[in-house]
Amino acid sequence: MTRLDAEIEKLSIPTPYAVGDVNVYVIKGEALTLVDAGSRTPEGKEVLVKSLRELGLLISDFDQIVLTHHHPDHAGGIDFFPEQATVFGHAYNQRWLELTEEFKETLDLFYLNIGKELDVSEEMIASMNNYRGSGRYISKRTVQSFLQEGDEIPGLSGFRVIETPGHAQSHISLYRESDGVMIGGDHLLDKISPNPILEPPISPNESRPEPLNQYNNSLRKWLELPISLTHSGHGRDISDTHALINHNLARQHGRAMQVKRMLEARPQTGFEICKQLFPRVYQREVGLTISETVGQLDYLEFLGEIKKEDQNGIYMYSVNS
Repeated sequence: MTRLDAEIEKLSIPTPYAVGDVNVYVIKGEALTLVDAGSRTPEGKEVLVKSLRELGLLISDFDQIVLTHHHPDHAGGIDFFPEQATVFGHAYNQRWLELTEEFKETLDLFYLNIGKELDVSEEMIASMNNYRGSGRYISKRTVQSFLQEGDEIPGLSGFRVIETPGHAQSHISLYRESDGVMIGGDHLLDKISPNPILEPPISPNESRPEPLNQYNNSLRKWLELPISLTHSGHGRDISDTHALINHNLARQHGRAMQVKRMLEARPQTGFEICKQLFPRVYQREVGLTISETVGQLDYLEFLGEIKKEDQNGIYMYSVNS
């Protein structure tokens, strides 16, 4: 447990994921609020209960929970809270929390099609869906009150919602204008570059989101704000938010130029690029590495540096002459 200021307390909750502990935040406003809720595991609940007890609080004391996004390490723990604690979050959380059979089929088809377009090997396509096998960590509750850009949350005056899609389509941040404090979820992390993850479009008639381009735009939105301190979803607080954003944008551009150099040698499929970018981990983290690869390709296409050609259902990428 870390004391941040007179109103905000940070609790670090264990997760079953490689990223390690997740940070959740207790805010003592007009309503007792928790931002994110940790993982739906016995270990997560045990640490959450113990950490709250050190603050003189019980799970049953909370009036509301605000989700920065739907990922299970942030949203799974809402199951631990009583029904009278209202769950706030972006509307795009809902399909991931409900996880209906219809949406599971949508996910499978989406990743199947992406895998075919990139020429991912058949035995690996099924592994692209990171939500396979995550059911035991996903909350059984859903969002009750939806948030969007500019909203002020009832009972949490002073904070307003900033939509920050990229890492997840449902991602929001909470910004307090009075002192420049940002509660940023996974939008910006001290030691890790958040992975903009491929997700199916909200409507079947829409083209798929381009998460890395969205993510970069969301970072630039933060650059327009006088942020004094960022409380992040994992790791330490960030004291120089703008410097880290500029560093990450430059590093990402450099990585994209590395991909362009690969394509200068010869036209290639997305999966060929993925294997070169992540030779040691692509087989065990195919979903994350494919998302990163597609993000760089989307970015280079947006800049006009590369083009893709449909060759019998497989995209072949090459440098623009």
